[in-house]
Amino acid sequence: MSLAKIHPTAIVDPSARLADDVEVGAYAIIEADVEIGAGTVIRPHAIVRRFTAMGSGNYVDSFSCLGGEPQDYKFDASSQTFLRIGDDNMFREGVTISRATTPGAATMVGNKTFWMANSHAGHDCQIHDGVILANGCNIAGHSTVGAGAILPANGNIHQFVYIGEKVMFQGCAQVGMHVPPFVMCAQDNNVVSLNVVGLKRSPEISREDRLEIKEAFGITYRSGLTPKVALEKMNEHAEWSDPANKFRQFVQDALAAEKPFNRGLCPHLSRISTRR
Repeated sequence: MSLAKIHPTAIVDPSARLADDVEVGAYAIIEADVEIGAGTVIRPHAIVRRFTAMGSGNYVDSFSCLGGEPQDYKFDASSQTFLRIGDDNMFREGVTISRATTPGAATMVGNKTFWMANSHAGHDCQIHDGVILANGCNIAGHSTVGAGAILPANGNIHQFVYIGEKVMFQGCAQVGMHVPPFVMCAQDNNVVSLNVVGLKRSPEISREDRLEIKEAFGITYRSGLTPKVALEKMNEHAEWSDPANKFRQFVQDALAAEKPFNRGLCPHLSRISTRR
């Protein structure tokens, strides 16, 4: 390990494995059993805790703490659990991510995610590629966030919740139920529409795909059917391509989830308004 780019006030455990071009700023701390890939920058006062591994091209801004012990009363501090991070992720000031709580398990972060200031993910979360967390967003433990989702500023994701890919949240929104892919969410457990702009900006999703997704959304949220009956209706569409099938599969998985993941499917705002 080259010391050329490690500030003399930084503390780097001798067992940490850093690529030769990793930059470590003043007063940063790299604990034992850490692995950091090429081209990564650790800014002043950042902390990378034990059992954290990250790939190449990551940026960890000041006062972030990656791989901290789970905020879980049941956690045994002697347990060997992990935080695993991919490539080209941006962690801005004050980001915190906990390692897993179950021995041998890992909190996972994919590639090209963007964590704005003071955002957080709890233990055992699975954060997929391209996810964006706006400032102050909190994801509780054991939650899964699909690729390309954009999470809310000062918003909250309840533990054991699934968020589908390319979901877009309004600021300060919060959910305690599963959110299917490609939708817009607002307020408290409210699906309001499809993420039309996000779908149009996705080169891998064709116009025909968007029409099928719209049909699946309509069956689930505009037909007046219960989620179970809506799933049966969607299962009649053997012709659907992969994106619409992802929507259908998500609904199926959400309805089949067992405790403690049996959170239910987020309802549509119009249904909630009608009941008031």
